[in-house]
Amino acid sequence: MDILKIATAGSVDDGKSTLIGRLLYETNSLKKDQIEHIQSRSKLRGFDHLDFSLATDGLLTEREQGITIDVSNIFFSTPKRRFIIADSPGHIEYTRNMVTGASTSAATIILIDARKGVIEQTKRHYYITQLLKIKQVVFAINKMDLVNYDEGRFNEIQEQLNSLIKSNKHQTDVTYHFVPISALLGDFVVENSKNLEWYKGEPLLTILEQLPNNTSSGTETVFQVQYVIRPKTEAYHDYRGFAGKLKSGTIKQGDAVKVYPSKRSSYIKRIEKYGSEVNSLNTGENGTLLLTDELDISRGNSIVGMKSQLNIGKNVEAKICWMQNEELETGKKYWMQQGVQRVLAKVQKVHNKIDLDSFIRENTTQLSLNDIGEASIVTAEPLISKSYKTNKELGAFILIDPLTNNTAGVGFIN
Repeated sequence: MDILKIATAGSVDDGKSTLIGRLLYETNSLKKDQIEHIQSRSKLRGFDHLDFSLATDGLLTEREQGITIDVSNIFFSTPKRRFIIADSPGHIEYTRNMVTGASTSAATIILIDARKGVIEQTKRHYYITQLLKIKQVVFAINKMDLVNYDEGRFNEIQEQLNSLIKSNKHQTDVTYHFVPISALLGDFVVENSKNLEWYKGEPLLTILEQLPNNTSSGTETVFQVQYVIRPKTEAYHDYRGFAGKLKSGTIKQGDAVKVYPSKRSSYIKRIEKYGSEVNSLNTGENGTLLLTDELDISRGNSIVGMKSQLNIGKNVEAKICWMQNEELETGKKYWMQQGVQRVLAKVQKVHNKIDLDSFIRENTTQLSLNDIGEASIVTAEPLISKSYKTNKELGAFILIDPLTNNTAGVGFIN
């Protein structure tokens, strides 16, 4: 059974926490004490219904304020599929959190309040899904109960969304779904509802169960070395294994490979996984490689398939989402990390930032907290990469502040 990772997005009070809580409840993913807590707290607040938002709000202070400010991974499953929901906050000042949560997701649910329709934050969240090349987008028009389940209102919002989609001329391989729901009362979240008889589509959960699970991992073979295993015992005197993760592609015994940055060539002599020999590794799997030649390989080096078409160089053009209060300015140096490979990098030029309300690029020389813009970066050592559009694993990186060791920004290679 596969795992589909979904990012959620929506403005404040659009009902994300309620929707997630409802999904957890309807799929029997809540524990008995969690249900009892929701029941008692709902009764204490004088509600005549269960407040499912209590299922996801983890801190008492957050509950009291009625807001959620953290990104969290929430797990649930059905007989057909397992799910991870990356729940990010709806506040404008936490735009960066959605970038973090959605960067490894195969699908996005964008919630819209049926009373408000498409607002500026909806446009921001839509733009981020396009930046991250998410190919399955579900627009959930929530709170249909507050507009008397009006079909005309749903159609009006769908027209607004179609206009927004048509304004994006750069991505045409995305599948969009539109579903009217009431997360509070459960209409069309898991099952059909008589209140929405005019809607002929599937309930939200059924749509999620049927979505393709495609995250553009790419076919290029790249294995990043995390640890060099040298037992130096009598039984394993000549053993030299390179443990790590296959970031992309497939690798098999006998394959011809090249090691970077040394550019030395060799062949795969043996592949081990959990201590046993295997014939191959696939994308995302951890294992240990043994080569036919004794090469100087250390942590952060990459073992690459000989036929892989990769970008290997010191110049990178990328879109960057800035994540710290101190501004990103031309000439500053950072650590650039892609998987376990970490190289010193300098921002040569900040070209622009994107107005997330109009999608217009504005000329600038710096990026501030939550800004998304384009920049040129030069690295001290060659970086193995691909365009984020074709390979998410090799097209994304983070920038680390060398003074604080904090994540300063996340980048997506053009």
